[in-house]
Amino acid sequence: MIDAGTLDNPERDGVAGDEFPARRCGAYGGAVRYGLELPCGGDGVTAGLLVELGVRAEAAGWDGVFFEDYLTYYRGEDPATYDPWVLLTAVAARTGRVRLGTTVSGLLARDPVKLAREAATLAALAPGRVVLGVGLGDPADRGAKPFAGARGPEMDRRLAELLELLAGTGVPVWVGGSAQAGAVVRRAATAQGIVPYKLTDTRGWSDFSAEEVRRLRVRPEFDIAIGGRRRLPDPAAERAAIEAVAGGGATWWLEFVHPSGADEMRQAVGAGPLRVA
Repeated sequence: MIDAGTLDNPERDGVAGDEFPARRCGAYGGAVRYGLELPCGGDGVTAGLLVELGVRAEAAGWDGVFFEDYLTYYRGEDPATYDPWVLLTAVAARTGRVRLGTTVSGLLARDPVKLAREAATLAALAPGRVVLGVGLGDPADRGAKPFAGARGPEMDRRLAELLELLAGTGVPVWVGGSAQAGAVVRRAATAQGIVPYKLTDTRGWSDFSAEEVRRLRVRPEFDIAIGGRRRLPDPAAERAAIEAVAGGGATWWLEFVHPSGADEMRQAVGAGPLRVA
């Protein structure tokens, strides 16, 4: 791993790591953490705004900042698309507590060696704060060429290579995909966690029940990062969804901020996580 030292953070606000403690216990790590998922582009969305949102997230009490990873962003008429690792490095330089990562990078469209080097370099600069989420890739990514060949075996090969490259770097790998696909759960069992959505039909959405989350756990020390949608308008319904997955042993709850106007995105981030008692 590259020994780059750690980033000096002149703009850090000195927030201690336990200033915003999660209160609902999960099965691993002792508590549920709350992550913010940000787009890596969109119509009218600037790189500066995305970095600003990542920095604001720490001050607002979020435990993690995770960027989507598209080669060509899929929302909007003429969307900008930014490299999540450059964005994450800029956020890391101005924060000191939040976890940083992707949810998720399409591994069939990436070179595992380059991806591992990017994650390990950021981890050298921000020790203990980096998470790498990977998956097959979203078919909606217009910049990713369709993989010619058997996707499953190649995904297995690339994931194994990536895990070997990252061994000893302190970068946990989460595997994303539909929890209804047995191969996703099988692959995640070889890594350090899973970042699932429930349905194989990605046009629909359904929240997980506690029992469905329990079935995802393959060993005690294993991250289960649930969510990935926008906050529900009804706070009671949102709390019920979080309480259900926390009761099943989820270690992370992730909330997505839709690419929109800058003020609207700032408001969503600044609201902070809806923590459950």
